[in-house]
Amino acid sequence: MAVRVRLRLEREGRVLEVVALVNSGYEADTPQLMIPVGLARILGLWPPPMDAREVVFETAGGPVRVWVVESAALVKAIASDAESRGVNVDLVLSTHIDEPLISDILAGKLEIAVEDFADGLWRFKWEPMGKLRKSEKRQSYPTQIH
Repeated sequence: MAVRVRLRLEREGRVLEVVALVNSGYEADTPQLMIPVGLARILGLWPPPMDAREVVFETAGGPVRVWVVESAALVKAIASDAESRGVNVDLVLSTHIDEPLISDILAGKLEIAVEDFADGLWRFKWEPMGKLRKSEKRQSYPTQIH
């Protein structure tokens, strides 16, 4: 299993709830949310806007071309009875994934504490150790660029 959390994503008046994978291997220098093309389209970010910076990320599977839109959205981790503070994020647009990925920096800023990746358990850092939350169900988006 993995840890997936529900996010409230706000961009230019649009508010969406999405489920994103907490990816501890996604190391970044800024709070980043990598999103698939299908979600980028919904947000009006595909094709990539003029202010998007094309970058090559080195991944375990080899180099991947992505587009970074800096400070593109406000994100909160949400649960039925609590939510994190809002975090300004860079949105990273990718044609190689089908679900949003939370970078290590973003997970920290959202105060997500993973308790057990195998069982999909997490909590907010400020919550008691016994307050365990279950992973959300996977939510995927199209990856086609046409």
